[in-house]
Amino acid sequence: MRIFSRLAFAALTLHSLTSAQVIVPQWAKDAVWYQIFPERFRNGDTRNDQTFLDLEMSPERGWNISPWTSDWYRLQPWEVKHSKRFYGNVFERRYGGDMQGVIEKLDYLTDLGITAIYFNPVFDAISLHKYDASTYHHIDRNFGPNPQGDLQLIKLESDNPATWKWTSADLLFLKLIRESHARGIKVIIDGVFNHCGTRFWAFQDVVKNQQRSQYVTWFDVRQWDDPSTPLNEFKHKGWWDVQELPEFWEGDSSFAKPVWNYFFNITKRWMDPDGDDNPSDGIDGWRLDVGNEVSHLFWKGWRKHVKSINPDAYIVGEIWDDASKWLAGDEFDAVMNYPFARAVVRFFIDTDGRRLTPSEFDRELATIRKDYPGEISYVLQNLIDSHDTDRLASMIMNPNRKYDDENGLRNNPNYDVGEPTAGARRIQKLILLFQMTYVGAPMIYYGDEGGMWGADDPDDRKPMVWQDLAYQNEQSHPIPGKTRTDDEVKFDKSLYDYYRMLVRIRKENIALRRGDFTSVLIDDTKSIYAFKRTSGDNELIVVLNNSDGAQTVDVTIAGSGRYRDALTGTILEGKESLRYQLGPKSGTILVKTN
Repeated sequence: MRIFSRLAFAALTLHSLTSAQVIVPQWAKDAVWYQIFPERFRNGDTRNDQTFLDLEMSPERGWNISPWTSDWYRLQPWEVKHSKRFYGNVFERRYGGDMQGVIEKLDYLTDLGITAIYFNPVFDAISLHKYDASTYHHIDRNFGPNPQGDLQLIKLESDNPATWKWTSADLLFLKLIRESHARGIKVIIDGVFNHCGTRFWAFQDVVKNQQRSQYVTWFDVRQWDDPSTPLNEFKHKGWWDVQELPEFWEGDSSFAKPVWNYFFNITKRWMDPDGDDNPSDGIDGWRLDVGNEVSHLFWKGWRKHVKSINPDAYIVGEIWDDASKWLAGDEFDAVMNYPFARAVVRFFIDTDGRRLTPSEFDRELATIRKDYPGEISYVLQNLIDSHDTDRLASMIMNPNRKYDDENGLRNNPNYDVGEPTAGARRIQKLILLFQMTYVGAPMIYYGDEGGMWGADDPDDRKPMVWQDLAYQNEQSHPIPGKTRTDDEVKFDKSLYDYYRMLVRIRKENIALRRGDFTSVLIDDTKSIYAFKRTSGDNELIVVLNNSDGAQTVDVTIAGSGRYRDALTGTILEGKESLRYQLGPKSGTILVKTN
């Protein structure tokens, strides 16, 4: 009902008290995000696994689904026949992850304490990553229970939304949304509006009909085919010149009107599937891929459309640097906080001249907070790693690099792909403690909580390590002549429990989600950093020892105070100060008690 939207909008307006009157979804302040790369999360239905026909391969390739639990760098027999190079095969691998697999593991996410999921692209596409959509109005057919039946349904459609069907994959995704909402979990999906794939239905019509196509204004065509020659001269603009990713044409008024209409229609489809003006059965927002490469004009219009459907929807853009121009309240609600990630790496991980002292780290964080309106700082996605970087544990094993640079074997043959050491895990836990207690909404990349490691794409996209599966050791190295340690691959229950505990502490303390932030101790000599989070009577002091040695820490407090260590339950009392012993690369959370 439309009254839902009016009430939600009124509530948002009431709670937005910033001077700029920037309105953000209040639930996003409380979110603990979990990023899922669908093809690699869980294979819940082997009947929909892709075949060589789905990938348009010849049967001579002998291609097959890759075993979920196999040694990541080891080539399968059919891969060796094609190429003896790992990177000549890995991008054609499929492991069978699907929506049923996610549904089966929603209780796992609930147990971890997750309240919001960000899905990498889920729309129908031939690639493993799905950033090359063939349509935006259908979930990938191999993510659902009946791929061939879905394909036949899709063939009955035209570009008229009235003809669009609900495929079995679509319906399963809507079930996933219902199941997630029943557990208190929000769902957002990737909106890749800058480009599509060459199999996108409108692009296929342009390829076929050339200048005669009714979709001729949709794409940036650089040269048409000359039918009088045997060659195909057709050329188009691709994203970063990748021809497999045709860009939608943008003129002075952004996309052509039919493209606007299409994107507006699919937005409505996924946000309010039954069209009853109650968006509770739809997705809760969007993550916008390469948001800086789409015009501000489009985003302004699209935001109005999104908020008219669900004022409580969350819009987060992929902007790697200063995103002020998109965060004035009329485009995005937030961005993926990559400046935060870079600062974290330089403070907690790097050991050379890149390393930040506590005072430098504090100034860097303050700069990031000042860049955006105060409300927005609380809803930024505070990530460390993602599908576009090496994994956190492997970042720690490979310090002293520019963030997201030389972070994989294709550009750094000396990158350490081995299992993280006990020392690396200590640093990972310290980083998590900070991530869960700082301003903004923390985001976990799937599997980090279970101990997964890996270099940059594609090695950051390994199949999820589950407790109920037995995995081969990682013994292989993809570079000829190089060797590695024989590393056991298994779910790390103790690390998971630590993640779970930190998530619980964050959820139990409103100050960690919505409270004020104040630095209370900055010691460059000891490499100690402490800060306070306060909201009403809820007050916490977070103390971080970023040094390699044990430290005695004295934190100044106002008057007398009694605090409980949230990690151990130990009670501390002090007058004017608290004294605490911290081991190397460790931290604590002190909760003020009555």
